[in-house]
Amino acid sequence: MKSQVFLDLQLSKTIMNLVEELRWRGLLHDIMPGTEELLVKEQVTAYIGFDPTAESLHIGSLVQIILLMHLQRHGHLPIALVGGATGMIGDPSFKAEERKMLNEETLQKNVEGIEAQLRHFLDFDKGATLVNNYDWFKDFSLLGFMREVGKHISVNYMMAKDSVKKRLETGISFTEFSYQLIQGYDFYWLWKNMNAKLQVGGSDQWGNIVTGTELIRRIGGGEAFALTVPLVTKSDGTKFGKTEQGNVWLDARMTSPYAFYQFWLNTSDEDAEKYIRIFTFLNQEETDVLIAQHREMPHMRSLQKRLGQEVTVLVHGTEEYESAIGATEILFGNGTADQLASMAESLLLQVFEGVPQYTVSRAEFEAGIPVIELLATFTQVMPSKGEARKMIQQNAISLNKEKFADAAGMVTTQHLINDKYLLIQKGKKKYYLVIVS
Repeated sequence: MKSQVFLDLQLSKTIMNLVEELRWRGLLHDIMPGTEELLVKEQVTAYIGFDPTAESLHIGSLVQIILLMHLQRHGHLPIALVGGATGMIGDPSFKAEERKMLNEETLQKNVEGIEAQLRHFLDFDKGATLVNNYDWFKDFSLLGFMREVGKHISVNYMMAKDSVKKRLETGISFTEFSYQLIQGYDFYWLWKNMNAKLQVGGSDQWGNIVTGTELIRRIGGGEAFALTVPLVTKSDGTKFGKTEQGNVWLDARMTSPYAFYQFWLNTSDEDAEKYIRIFTFLNQEETDVLIAQHREMPHMRSLQKRLGQEVTVLVHGTEEYESAIGATEILFGNGTADQLASMAESLLLQVFEGVPQYTVSRAEFEAGIPVIELLATFTQVMPSKGEARKMIQQNAISLNKEKFADAAGMVTTQHLINDKYLLIQKGKKKYYLVIVS
């Protein structure tokens, strides 16, 4: 039975269908013939799998999450599958070497973390479902799997997949070689038990997905469909979703909301035009206007700011976004010492998570530290006392957002934020945090 949301969308002449929307957003890579027609004529149950390789998903996985959200927004029924079983093996698709296997305790922790994140994005009161493939694999014997599944797919068929061929020179274990059969069975099980007719995923998953459609045809005599999205790339050729500190995670404990917002804010102009379509739900008209305005005044970085707003609110909520943007304005705008002092300690530490930090004893501050000594001896902000004096004389040193122009001056506990922190700024963009112990 079709949902009212799906029926309403079909009656609307102003809303493009799902595939049309994915196409203009740059979110369509491969699509099996008949898939678009299926999505137009009926309410479809579709699934995406997430293997629990870490306790949090990262922003590369956000593309798949957004794809599930698009499905639901168009009236379809999304299934998010967490691979408690497949996570025990590891997907070899386009990986240079075999993944390190996780122990059961780590795997379970990862499953719980990812399930919690997926619940944040999908509406389970309106047809979304969360499943774990360990539930149907835990009692499946090896001999049973070989007899019921393995006999239907030839080794030649499996070796023809690009994800396997690329590993033949360096070697691939039987464990990883079998991954596509296991994922393919997931699709068959969901088709048989939950009426799932469509699997979606990244372009590197096409071979695994098609194996699932083959199992559905050969074992169940049914028909199923496939759709993949491109893997997100950066225009400069570097890997998307990586910073100097590592992956950009969706878990606020692993990547702070402030650092998360800064990632999007620092996106290049070319990438921002691509990402505003991929990672937000802004419609085509509004997106085109934003891009046109940005091209007229690129120095304002309005596109990056809107991108950062939309994605940070989506992942972390409005309150965390407002804290992140407030901190950004204080640090990189015309912030004052009073504003800096008003920041919550947790946010202050978030903001300066990636900057050099130094620890100085309280006794030193109580006695008073010559600013030259602070910059060149107690910390390594400046390479020498002479360089420190020169920078102060050039008005290039600030303490807690206020210029410090006295090269003979002392720094005491009166300069501390919350009686514990001192922010040193060299020039316009280089920050250092002193923590009093």
